[in-house]
Amino acid sequence: MRRALPLAMIGLLTIVLVVSDHPFPPPSDPDRESRTAVVALGDSTMSGEGAGAYEPGTDGEDGGNWCHRSRDASIMKTQIEADQKINLACSGTNSDKLRHEQLPRLREIAGANRVVAIVVAVGANDDPRFSEILNACVQAWGKRSDCTSSVAPEWTKRVRRMIPKVENTLSAIRQTMRDSGYLDSSYQLIAQSYAAPVSAKMPQSLQNLSGCPLRSADMEWVVEEGVPELSNGLRTAADKVNARFLDLSRAGEGHEACVGGSKADTEWFTRLTVDWAGLKNEKRSSHVLQESFHPNARGHEQIGRCLTEFLASSKRDGACVPRLDGSLGLTTES
Repeated sequence: MRRALPLAMIGLLTIVLVVSDHPFPPPSDPDRESRTAVVALGDSTMSGEGAGAYEPGTDGEDGGNWCHRSRDASIMKTQIEADQKINLACSGTNSDKLRHEQLPRLREIAGANRVVAIVVAVGANDDPRFSEILNACVQAWGKRSDCTSSVAPEWTKRVRRMIPKVENTLSAIRQTMRDSGYLDSSYQLIAQSYAAPVSAKMPQSLQNLSGCPLRSADMEWVVEEGVPELSNGLRTAADKVNARFLDLSRAGEGHEACVGGSKADTEWFTRLTVDWAGLKNEKRSSHVLQESFHPNARGHEQIGRCLTEFLASSKRDGACVPRLDGSLGLTTES
């Protein structure tokens, strides 16, 4: 005959089920607690596009993988106590691709390691299609016309359509971790926004194919309206799933592509970049401009420095802003 559970035990079980973030299955690997990991998910700004030093197999060698995961990506430059820093991000990724291509790998990693933080950069390749806009602006420069007059009126709608897609992706990350036995409170989930790679403050001598073939008016819209509104949309998505948010919209101020003039080593973003050797290869020719207007190795190092500060902070929101000493630092907002 089975004995009834004592009332005290029933009460304890009830409390556990109510206050826990999610019913928790046992770890798939009993030793995973001894192996810590930080994981990066998302698109080119997280993969390390523009930084060079790409991991073997992610630079188009097999004709299909152009993720451009860099050993100098910002996630690899963070100073955090973890046994592994794992970069799953891939250039060109949107919310749908992240869920279908990166989350299965996250599930494997979460089962074999104790994931302490997940940093996500996604959204720009959804409805905003930010890289396409920059490409259109380069083409408009060649035609001596503007590119933003057609984009600006619908930009708010594009960002609004993006928000639920990013929210769903962040929710899917949460669910993946819950399915792997994690409480929401047992790791950091950080959504990261994007920095403006260009500025109207560049010298006119570089507003051409030798630097940044972009019109000043178009660059002003990117800096003053496009990037801040995109960042606010991503903040909204992060808030909906109780994720932390790191604002990079001002991270490149004073260090954008071409603003350094003759001192390119002060810039944190690539200028118009052409893979000249790739032009001779049919399989690579469509990717020869892929690195243009992305954070370079210096930029990724600076973003990694700010991300390090944010990971160590207890604040929900933060922003990366250049300091007077020339480095990128964290300012907390709440």
